[in-house]
Amino acid sequence: MPDMPVIAVLALEGAPGHHLTTPGLVFGTACRVFPGVSYEVRLCAAPGFRSTGGPGPALVIRPPHSLESAEDADAVLVPGHGAPRAGQPSGAVLAALRAAAARGARVAAVGTGTFTLAASGLLDGRRATTGWRHVEELAARYPHIDVDPAGTVIEDGPFCTAAGVFGGLDVCLRLLARDSGRRVAGETSRELITPLDADADSVQMAIDREVAESAGLEPTLEWIGAHLHLPLTLPQIAAHARTSTSGVTRRFRAHTGCTPLQYVLRTRLHEAMRLLRETDTPVEGIAGATGFPSPAALRHHFRRFTGTTPRAYRRAHASTARPL
Repeated sequence: MPDMPVIAVLALEGAPGHHLTTPGLVFGTACRVFPGVSYEVRLCAAPGFRSTGGPGPALVIRPPHSLESAEDADAVLVPGHGAPRAGQPSGAVLAALRAAAARGARVAAVGTGTFTLAASGLLDGRRATTGWRHVEELAARYPHIDVDPAGTVIEDGPFCTAAGVFGGLDVCLRLLARDSGRRVAGETSRELITPLDADADSVQMAIDREVAESAGLEPTLEWIGAHLHLPLTLPQIAAHARTSTSGVTRRFRAHTGCTPLQYVLRTRLHEAMRLLRETDTPVEGIAGATGFPSPAALRHHFRRFTGTTPRAYRRAHASTARPL
């Protein structure tokens, strides 16, 4: 029988308590529900770790493993933590991340943990994300990283980054899906939703309905992507999704983490970034192709979300291979 995969969770000073416990919850649930699935989750204390941080209360804990226990891990998870943007992360932590990547392990970071992973140099030339409050700073500090302003889960090669309070849950489910398939990840996700009402059946029906509605949003997301050059309004989006404006807003928040118009803006910015990287189209042409009313509007939103200008972004990615 092959050895079970090892998931090493780095306990960094100020990491939210739920970021440290979520991997054990997700992979432990998968192991319980599916007898053929097995994982070992190790909580590894990084140098200087003393306690957890917000948004919950600080907890003083003693992780059962040291950083050296991550040396043979199949995946290494870097949680959000303390103030990783204040200075250079621990040399031991950076060495552990580089060693993990060198041996072919997967490496994931959540929220401000992306700053620590970025400091290792492993994300240079790759796409990544962090919490929406910090995307501009990440882009400014690490210009060789293609920072996605949408703040969703981003996979690029063996690296995975995510944002949000529940970004760790998204990352773990993504890793689980890669290992055991979408069905296992989906059932595990559903297992983690525990109805608290006495009428559990009605609660489960509501959950099923919400999942079905979110899944049905894909055609509307594709329609938005194909019509970015047009002025898209909330009523138009709701009409395409065949629901009310309040209903489509609720479904967008559940499915994408943002409102419909926020999603449109971020999709436009993402497409503008792609065009800047892969084409020689002038900024004026890109503004029109992506639905911005003027080049000035594109520059305003682009700087706000990436921390740089379209021209500087194109110059920084000038070495990127252009398609024939």
